[in-house]
Amino acid sequence: MYAERTAEILRCAQDDSEWAQHDNTSIIHLVWARIAGESSRRCQFFPISSLLTGLRDSSIVPKAEITGIHGMDLVKPGTEPASAVSEQPSLLRALGLWDTTAIVMGIMIGSAIFIVPAEITREVGSERAALSVWIISGLLSLFGALSFAELAAMLPQAGGQYVFLREAYGHLVSFLCGWTFFLAVQSGGISTVAVGFAQYLADFFPIHPGEQKLAASLAIVVLTAINYRGVREAGWVQSVLTGAKVGAMVALVALGFALVHGPVYSTVRLPTPAGWGFLSSFGVAMVAALWAYDGWNNGTFAADEVRNPERNLPLGLILGTAAVMVIYILLNLVYYHVLPLLTVAQSPRVAAETGIRLFGRGGAHWVTLAIIVAMLGCVNGMILAGARVYYAMARDGLFFRWCGNVHPRFRTPHLSLLFQAAWAVLLVLLGTYEQLFTYVIFAGWIFYALTVLAVIVLRRKRPDLPRPYRVSGYPFVPAAFLIAAACFILNTLLARPLEAGIGCGIVALGIPAYWLWKHRSGAA
Repeated sequence: MYAERTAEILRCAQDDSEWAQHDNTSIIHLVWARIAGESSRRCQFFPISSLLTGLRDSSIVPKAEITGIHGMDLVKPGTEPASAVSEQPSLLRALGLWDTTAIVMGIMIGSAIFIVPAEITREVGSERAALSVWIISGLLSLFGALSFAELAAMLPQAGGQYVFLREAYGHLVSFLCGWTFFLAVQSGGISTVAVGFAQYLADFFPIHPGEQKLAASLAIVVLTAINYRGVREAGWVQSVLTGAKVGAMVALVALGFALVHGPVYSTVRLPTPAGWGFLSSFGVAMVAALWAYDGWNNGTFAADEVRNPERNLPLGLILGTAAVMVIYILLNLVYYHVLPLLTVAQSPRVAAETGIRLFGRGGAHWVTLAIIVAMLGCVNGMILAGARVYYAMARDGLFFRWCGNVHPRFRTPHLSLLFQAAWAVLLVLLGTYEQLFTYVIFAGWIFYALTVLAVIVLRRKRPDLPRPYRVSGYPFVPAAFLIAAACFILNTLLARPLEAGIGCGIVALGIPAYWLWKHRSGAA
């Protein structure tokens, strides 16, 4: 483990101008200090043989100089060099398997499953076709999660997807992904869901649009404060909120089938185009379903804080995505079981309508409450995950360096969390979150595709890396996801060229930003 970590630090050092000033002997001692400091914080012995192996593997330091430190024996906790002691504290590994699964499920289950069934039904015209949309979209999401699982087990570092892209394609591509996440994907997602939470809150409290913005901002601030206090506390909140909304959905499914009798499918069909026209409508419906399934990639962002990441990260990704797929299919079965097909197609709030049919007017309030809980869980998960991406960027010298600081007491990337919250709140107050989020969904899928492709790239480029989990069905599983992603990207380019163009423009703005940060890092 330490040999691999030594080689990893040295690879990063090649691109780091701060290390370039040092001679080879100094570099050896700097690496020794960093690794020894890490071993001390884990209360472990650090065998110097691991340092030697890592130095040899890196081929950066001449072998003659490596032999000069053969006389060292063990670096014990508390005896590391002074520079190791002065290093800032590291992130805390406090998240278990359920916490990781709860993050994946909590972010995936937002508001979409309660809304988009209407759009999907209108596009494809029947229950069976609509369920096929949910099944195929769910399988594609699961294929993506399986591919990410191999990368997460292989590179369990803070930043997740950002790190995978960096290792496969270099710093520019990974920076553009992180840049897009900060500017719109993650921050815009936080703002969008927080505003949705405030809008549903208006069902219980009469608040006007201005007050809804304040309520959304307050939700972001409060959940950020919990995350600031510690990943263990944030994980606990995530587990509670995810458990509550999954419980509410399971109850809705069970009561829907218990209280309403009759066939699940009806013989009624809505008018839909035939032939290629139907395939186009099916594709549009899949876009809506994939939006509902979105978020499974976030489970990789906090990898540095997951206990036993080689096991828990792949399991959390796969179990979380598969569980959400099953829940979504069951919920749609209940919608069609309880409501007529035409009602599902016309209702802007399908879940609330189902609650009214089952329990009367009071049922709508219970469903609305479940949606509010779902949205809070989604916001909390995105806050927890997103800050780790900017933290990883800062540690690479490609973002504000203070975003790479760790709180000495709470062991969280506290400044990254605060900066993310400030930007998300600003987007809420300016009202630009929805436009930004819409524009970059297209770009987000490009990075999804590149990350899944990284599974194939890294198997060829870095066959030496340990892979505790290998994606099942390789190479067909990643290939199927890549084909679907290519179709999605092409369809968006043809159907919404303006939005796609603006999204690409937002990503392209990151290129001069990258060179600016790289220059500043080099000048430091």
